[in-house]
Amino acid sequence: MAEVLKDRLNDASLREFALAIQSVYKGFQVNAFLESTMDETWDDLELMARGRQVSLNLGKYLPTDYMTAIGILDEVIMKYDGFAKHCFPDFIEVFGQDESHWDISISALARYTPYASSEFAVRPFILNHEKRMMAQMYAWSRHENEHVRRLSSEGCRPQLPWGRQIASFKKDPAPVLPILEQLKDDPSLFVRRSVANNLNDISKTHPDLVARLAKDWFGKSEHTDWVVKHGCRTLCKKGHSEVLAIFGYQDDVVLDIADFALERPSVSLGEDIVFSFSVMAKETTKVRLEYGIDYVKANGKRNRKVFKISEVSLKENRKKVYTKSHSFADVTTRRHYPGIHSISLLVNGVERGKLDFELII
Repeated sequence: MAEVLKDRLNDASLREFALAIQSVYKGFQVNAFLESTMDETWDDLELMARGRQVSLNLGKYLPTDYMTAIGILDEVIMKYDGFAKHCFPDFIEVFGQDESHWDISISALARYTPYASSEFAVRPFILNHEKRMMAQMYAWSRHENEHVRRLSSEGCRPQLPWGRQIASFKKDPAPVLPILEQLKDDPSLFVRRSVANNLNDISKTHPDLVARLAKDWFGKSEHTDWVVKHGCRTLCKKGHSEVLAIFGYQDDVVLDIADFALERPSVSLGEDIVFSFSVMAKETTKVRLEYGIDYVKANGKRNRKVFKISEVSLKENRKKVYTKSHSFADVTTRRHYPGIHSISLLVNGVERGKLDFELII
């Protein structure tokens, strides 16, 4: 069984962490820190909550003077490479937001992010001091270190997974755009991936804005082409015609779909549903093939999830046959419910066939 990430913060790893701190700060009370951190609530805490508990207890057992505490963490992070180092930016988030600590905290967030990403810790600074912090984020976008440049984009994503959402950027992402413009052609894939993910976040609330950016950026360089393609993935799955057209996919494609069929009309939980179909282009064309599953939700309503099959150039009168399977095993990110589901075939974002089947549990 795969290791649960939160279990990497355990007695052994936290003891190693505490001893690393004690090697720098002799007054650090290792046993008291461990007992206070791994209290009666520990087993029920998820990863982020465990990290916050570590941070709060660092505040108890490190010196009360913030600058002195940061000096200790500066030394520790250079010699300690365990999982608990990811709590260092969170310590800054918890204890470093006072105005008197601003410069110390901002510098430390940049220093720590190559070792333990500060993407979550910067968000309260943005929420509490948006204009000032976004100016800092833009300055970081020009930093020589790729980890700091990536932080400038990742930290201001409107809908960062596991992070606090920034409602003002969901409403108006304008403050984020100068950073994305600065980084869209960054030499580091690590940075460009963050730009694309930020762009994808924005597309969920401002699809037409992202479509305009995509038109402007696409074709400028290999790097920006990759960012646009990855950043528009949600819009492509939603069949946004303007975005699909950027990549050469037309909604009026001349294509015959035939023999769209299910192997059987029902599937049991844990099994795969198998479907097949054939395509034949009446003229040479570029095609994006996807399928959508309309899942039954717990409340009985249905919700569609789209999956890519292929992006292919088809020659005139050339027939291609596909057979695909889709798993209905429960996973961490999806629980299945019984009832009538549907599978739809999508060609360049346009539905070209739909079949019902029953999921039996």
